[in-house]
Amino acid sequence: MTQQLYTNLAIFILSLLVGFEVMSKIPATLQTPMMSGANAIHGVVVVGAFVVAAEANNVGFYVLAFVCAFFAAINVAGGYTVTDRMLGMFDRPKNDTHKKDDGGEQ
Repeated sequence: MTQQLYTNLAIFILSLLVGFEVMSKIPATLQTPMMSGANAIHGVVVVGAFVVAAEANNVGFYVLAFVCAFFAAINVAGGYTVTDRMLGMFDRPKNDTHKKDDGGEQ
């Protein structure tokens, strides 16, 4: 294994540890804004998959780029879906203004 590979593995492992610590310290009230930021980061992952595809020179790299782009796109779409559902929980209930209130009489 080369020195470059060791360096890349060290950076990857350190980013996993830092990410875990940061995510575990975020209170529940900040989860929705954090999810929106994570969606933007996953958009960058999609662009990175396109860069890998542009520099691919054999079938293995093309397959890897496709898989990366596919999973990143699913993650982006799922993140926005979850964020939308979470924000929907904060909507006020819609009052039916056409409903006649009879004062509780039956």
